[in-house]
Amino acid sequence: MGKKKTIVIDEKTPLLFLAGPMFIELFLNTMLNNVDTIMLSRYNDYAVGAIGNANTIMFMMNILFNVIATATSVVVAQYLGAKRHDKMNMIYTLAIAVNFVVGLILSGTFCAANPLIMKFLHVSPEMRPYSMAYIYIVGGGGFLLAVFNVMVQIMRCNGYTKIGMYVSFAINIINIVGNYLFLYGPLSGLGMGVEGVAISTVFARFVAVIVVIAFFYATRTGKISLKLLRPFPKRLLGKMIKIGLPTAGENLTYNLYQTTLLSFVNGMGNDAVSARAYCNTLISFAMIFSNACAMSTQIITGHLVGAGKQEAAYKRVFRTLRTSMPITIALASINAILCRYTLQLFTDNENIIALGTTIMIVDIFVEAGRCLNMTFVSSLKAAGAYVFPLLMGILCNWGLGLTTGYAVGVLAGVGVWGIYAGTATDECIRGLIVMYYWYKKKWYGKSVVDRKDALDLDDEADGPLKVSESVETAEESVSESAFTVEESPEESDEFECAIPAKRDLVKHKSC
Repeated sequence: MGKKKTIVIDEKTPLLFLAGPMFIELFLNTMLNNVDTIMLSRYNDYAVGAIGNANTIMFMMNILFNVIATATSVVVAQYLGAKRHDKMNMIYTLAIAVNFVVGLILSGTFCAANPLIMKFLHVSPEMRPYSMAYIYIVGGGGFLLAVFNVMVQIMRCNGYTKIGMYVSFAINIINIVGNYLFLYGPLSGLGMGVEGVAISTVFARFVAVIVVIAFFYATRTGKISLKLLRPFPKRLLGKMIKIGLPTAGENLTYNLYQTTLLSFVNGMGNDAVSARAYCNTLISFAMIFSNACAMSTQIITGHLVGAGKQEAAYKRVFRTLRTSMPITIALASINAILCRYTLQLFTDNENIIALGTTIMIVDIFVEAGRCLNMTFVSSLKAAGAYVFPLLMGILCNWGLGLTTGYAVGVLAGVGVWGIYAGTATDECIRGLIVMYYWYKKKWYGKSVVDRKDALDLDDEADGPLKVSESVETAEESVSESAFTVEESPEESDEFECAIPAKRDLVKHKSC
């Protein structure tokens, strides 16, 4: 397996030391998510809006896949830290097999429910064929994404933190080439359009799965065999589901909220739908920096809280906000100033451009609130206070964002920018609430996974390790898991909080 490198992360760790690599990976992932929209923009405005509808459903599917992927990163990091290598192949096999089966079931379910989904979203007759075709193809291949998510988490926890970045780059190249062939190249004569773009996306994901599995075996990280699941580790699977559900629940309720808002926009006409899709593409690039900063701070906060340095964590989060907030507002303002020109890269429809210009002005307030939420919610999760952000998400999303968006956008008749005004209300008020919660230090003393669970999640194992035998392993595991889990840092937080630093083992029953 080889000796794993240990990277110490504390209050002195520069923010950009972690945020830099994450920024690159997030940028590549954002490119992948938006390359279909960008390349379809010169093909058909209806197709762009249709892909926007379909991607909302794909995001929800991905959230469900991440239940096991999230738990996998926690369990793998903990077992590697405890040097329980005898159980690693069983954990790898369980995670991959379960997510593969779940992927197949969800792929079939979403394809079968495709007509009902279109009806629920109020997709217009012009866009419906495009959206349905995209969901049938990309949704049908959703199991590939399920396997890929788990494999990337496994590789990160084993110290291969850049594999996701490299694979994301390769996927982008494959997807761009495939889209060009179907839209403007030799295969354009087939007239497949959206179907061709969907095929390119699925093929790129297939290649990604093959590459990451090949890397898994080439590095001798482990092996995958169904024989290792005899007897089936039901109790371990239950633990993994219990770990993964809270984060998935928060993401799911947010996406259901966004899906409901999308149904309002679909009732405002095709131009409004297309304007939303184009603006969200521009917005996704503007929010990368604040997202990378929040993810980095989450890792640092989790490490500090796990080491018993709550005061250092408290101050560090506000330091991050002083960096990320001005840059976020500046990027959103630049987006608003230049949007009349950047939107022309996608369309020459003046009505869409006019709608988009108004949306981007309102988005300045959305991004300010979102920066607050990203920074403090991620840090609260790192400290073990994951219930409060979940409750605030549910209450503010549906109680403020949805009602305000409907009242202003639909009832008052101002249109699509009214929906964004509702989102701004949700983000800003929720952001101030979670910032106050952090400021009052109500997160002190919280824990995600207690120490007993952290050291012995597998009930089929021979027994828990003795503290005296695992102190050095615990310290190494905290540092490593905090650094390696980049894309879903919530997982590392659970592990970090679970194992205190060496000097705290005597005086703390749990972190």
